[in-house]
Amino acid sequence: MSRIDSSADTIIFDQPAKTWEEALPVGNGRLGGMVFGLPYSERIQLNEDSVWYGGPQDRNNPSALEKLPQIRRLIFEGRIREAEELCSFALCGIPEEQRHYEPLGNLYIEFEEESLEYSNYRRELNISTAVVTTELTREGVQFTREVITSYPQNVMAIHLTADQPGKLNFHAQLGRSGGKPWEELPYKRQVVRRQCYNACSDSITAKPGNVQLMLATAGGNGGVKIACGVKVIPFGGRTEVIGNTTRVFEADEALLLLAADTSFREADPESSVLARLENASAKSWEELKQEHIADYKNLYDRVSLKIDGQEEIERFFQYGRYLLIASSRPGSLPSNLQGIWNQDLLPMWGSKFTININTEMNYWPALVTNLAECQEPLITHLDRIRENGRVTAQKMYGCGGFMAHHNTDIWGDTAPQDICMSATFWVMGGAWLSLHIWEQYLFTKDLSFLREKYPIMRDAAIFLMDYLVEDGEYLVTCPTLSPENTYILPNGEKGVICKGASMDNQIITELLSACIFAEKALATEPSDSISKRAEDVLSRIAPIRIGKHGQIMEWNEDYDEEEPGHRHISQLFALYPGSQISESKTPELMEAARATIRRRLSFGGGHSGWSRAWIINMYARLGEGDLALENLNKLISEQTLPNLFDNHPPFQIDGNFGAASGIAEMLVQSHEDEIKLLPALPEAWKKHGRVEGLRLRGGKILKVLEWECGEIKNFKVE
Repeated sequence: MSRIDSSADTIIFDQPAKTWEEALPVGNGRLGGMVFGLPYSERIQLNEDSVWYGGPQDRNNPSALEKLPQIRRLIFEGRIREAEELCSFALCGIPEEQRHYEPLGNLYIEFEEESLEYSNYRRELNISTAVVTTELTREGVQFTREVITSYPQNVMAIHLTADQPGKLNFHAQLGRSGGKPWEELPYKRQVVRRQCYNACSDSITAKPGNVQLMLATAGGNGGVKIACGVKVIPFGGRTEVIGNTTRVFEADEALLLLAADTSFREADPESSVLARLENASAKSWEELKQEHIADYKNLYDRVSLKIDGQEEIERFFQYGRYLLIASSRPGSLPSNLQGIWNQDLLPMWGSKFTININTEMNYWPALVTNLAECQEPLITHLDRIRENGRVTAQKMYGCGGFMAHHNTDIWGDTAPQDICMSATFWVMGGAWLSLHIWEQYLFTKDLSFLREKYPIMRDAAIFLMDYLVEDGEYLVTCPTLSPENTYILPNGEKGVICKGASMDNQIITELLSACIFAEKALATEPSDSISKRAEDVLSRIAPIRIGKHGQIMEWNEDYDEEEPGHRHISQLFALYPGSQISESKTPELMEAARATIRRRLSFGGGHSGWSRAWIINMYARLGEGDLALENLNKLISEQTLPNLFDNHPPFQIDGNFGAASGIAEMLVQSHEDEIKLLPALPEAWKKHGRVEGLRLRGGKILKVLEWECGEIKNFKVE
């Protein structure tokens, strides 16, 4: 596969996609597509964000509350193996798995020409306009396909043209299941046609107006009802409907509109889809395209970045912003492990919302790169999580407030996911997510937003305070773990379940402190305030401690790690995205943080894409611009797929988002009640650069920051 990128605004290929990881993504938050640009039978793999297996469940383990004291006793007695064994039965979800994300299907555009020869091939994603264009020449005719996914209309639009009249001959086919055509040949030459195209659909029928409607049902009890329709609008030539297919012959151009809905949002998704197709068809292609571009650029154009000789960095930064706009818009679900782009009926890790870092990382660039609206789906989904999390907190732990473990799904499930000893029994997911509310307030200073959403933060804090248990002079979480690492006891025994992991203490400190500040800002009545209790609890949380290697301790004891190069660096939450470790307040902890990262990397750390992205942000906070850039370059050159998707492996989108936030963090920081300009500028960026539009805490915007030879030439903050 040959990519021929020529500018920071484009991703360009000179060949069709041979694999999904070479296809180009489009999306509007709810509806997504992967454009392959195949010459004979174009495939656009489709996703709709609410297509998930099964409905809501109560998976809370009825034995948890009864066995919790015994588990705690075993941990305090150092009988870790017995505690873990009991956790695997008493604290697991029933059943063990939450719901998982599924693909919507595929749209195939089967061209009638039989020639195998084509030339002048080009497939391009224009990041600045959110348009994917495929061009090729066959038998002297240039064919062009443009694809957009419109947020205003909530439709995908595909525009087909030829530079000579009467040369378009094709039909469109919807399918659910299957993948690429059986043979990479023109439709008329294929021996096996539509192999497994519809293995997972219930019906595909022709409707008036050249509409093909596919209906399906997601599996599992309570699975959503799915409707997807495509409307073919030809210009010139002749059209014939045969069976469920609209065939177009000798047209000059054509417009295909695609819409999808499920019963997650619509009582009658079929009627909703048909109505949307009809409404969108009242607009011309140019009207749809210009409306789409204007809507997109209203978000995208808020931030610009130019660094001399660093087009690849500029592209990766803006591509991260593009992916966030395309996978998370008001009215959609949050961006999941793959954004919205997934082709597998049973994807890795369910393509869920993994909330022991991955979902949070998805939203690290939202505020600083001036895309606050794109964080709205996460905040909205927190309401679902909170409702279920109250039940889990009470049923499983006998606590007030709300909580979530390390995963959640479309229904906001908060019971434990899997029986993965090093991940499942972690109780901090709801608390970490709640901090996004506080961060949004810090960036926007929107007091009405804080007043509306503070109860979520408050409930998360109440659970934590209820869950803590006495451990000498300190209060600790128990049971807990440090995601997803394993420690070694002095006797050589290995364990993951523990009490008072460092990351827990840091999240507790961050959240309780935020609640105290929030209640001051809101002038909360004493009868409703948790500030006094929070202050008392904070006085009994263990401080961040330095271990025998000069590192930040990961557990409440200075254990050795089974994997010193582990992908999670949970003990540095307080450095990033937290704010407890800083040069001005804790210089000794800054040095220990440096030692922690060096130790991780020396043992092969950063091997997953998102972990490398986290390291970029941490080095930026440490003021280590050259080391941040070294890891950024490694992420781009070695840990991304051909279409620039982050590679965990396999594809996870969090590394794209983490890298975008890391680049911003290298240029400006605002987490210490002051604005730091160029806090981690690497040597390679010093010649000249300019950034506009980054958002800062305190409700401010960096209107412009320009530098030359490493010195600030011009800046303006409003």
